[in-house]
Amino acid sequence: MTSMPVDLRKPVQLSPLLRLLILTQLAFNIGFFAVLPFLSEHLGQAVGMAGWLVGFVLGLRTFSQQGLFVVGGALADRYGIRPVVLAGCVLRIAGFAWLGYAERTGAVIGAVLLIGFAAALFSPAVESEVARQAVIHEQAGGQRTRVLALFTVAGQAGAFVGPLLGALLLSVDFRTVCLAGAGVFVLVLAGHAWMLPQHIPGRQRVRLQGGLGVLVRNRRFLALCCAYGAYLLAYNQLYLALPDEVERATGSQSALAWLFALSSLLVVTAQLPVTRWVGSRLSLRRSMVAGLLLIAAGFAVVAVSRPADWTGMAGLLPSAGFVVLLTFGQMLIAPVARAWVPDLAEEGRLGLYTGALSSVSGLIVLIGSSVTGSLLDTGLPAAVPWLVLAVVPVAAIGLLPRR
Repeated sequence: MTSMPVDLRKPVQLSPLLRLLILTQLAFNIGFFAVLPFLSEHLGQAVGMAGWLVGFVLGLRTFSQQGLFVVGGALADRYGIRPVVLAGCVLRIAGFAWLGYAERTGAVIGAVLLIGFAAALFSPAVESEVARQAVIHEQAGGQRTRVLALFTVAGQAGAFVGPLLGALLLSVDFRTVCLAGAGVFVLVLAGHAWMLPQHIPGRQRVRLQGGLGVLVRNRRFLALCCAYGAYLLAYNQLYLALPDEVERATGSQSALAWLFALSSLLVVTAQLPVTRWVGSRLSLRRSMVAGLLLIAAGFAVVAVSRPADWTGMAGLLPSAGFVVLLTFGQMLIAPVARAWVPDLAEEGRLGLYTGALSSVSGLIVLIGSSVTGSLLDTGLPAAVPWLVLAVVPVAAIGLLPRR
């Protein structure tokens, strides 16, 4: 397919709908990341869960979110994005409030499932429409990956502000953090009830039946899903393996918020230049290969340094290196994977395929997080879990579609 020449230095001109959807991602992530970075410590210390159970609950949260994206995406294809987004916001408010008061394992699991399913409704609806609008933008002479990079930047800006807000409120207690996250989504719900269009021109509604059968026979798309799942499992270690390493090095997890802030700041400042540079030099597949190799290198940095058992500021350096390499890998992978989906999706079912991308990867994270949690608790040499994790993104390269 040929396309119009693109001036990669030209500012991206966005439609009002795209601006709203990108700002939506910013608000979603402020509320979400005010809570999530501190969940692991809360579960282990305040609730008293074992390491394997903490890993399972974190994986369950990801699976209930990513794993059920296919449901939210299919519902968005059938009913449009407005009702699905509003319903997801209501459930996220209820889930955060419940988590703030949950003191038993069963209640925590219920709240985490509700929080995850809420995102399984609103996120694929928003992401699929952003991808569709990005294709329209490309047809007008733009570049779809740059639009999706802006979407990623907005999300990471929210991920930058969220942990700082959460760290500030954590001085009160974890319940206050959860209620603040719920409050953010109250504002999101009110804003979208007012501003999100009832019907978006060009978006056709399709029946729920029939789409899944075609999807499961789409081998190229499923290969992309598996490779993306390996990336997401690696990224999930920001919430499982990294907190353990930070606490080992410094005696607390207070530096964790700053490492999250570092990751978000890198994306906010470097995502667009990286996307512009990569867009003129690498194909979609080669961009994902480079990103997976960077992520593997990040795990290897920690694995190599662990036998030295550094502590204090020196002990934080490998963690910072891991975060930087993981973040640059994310910059290469996330916009490209989303940009690839419209080329592989069945006509009229972009929501379903966008959701399925996350559903398959969520299943991988559910299984992988439980294994990782067990590895961290087994008493193996300190470098072993990080070496195992380094192998995962390298192996994923072989899964990427060849064409």
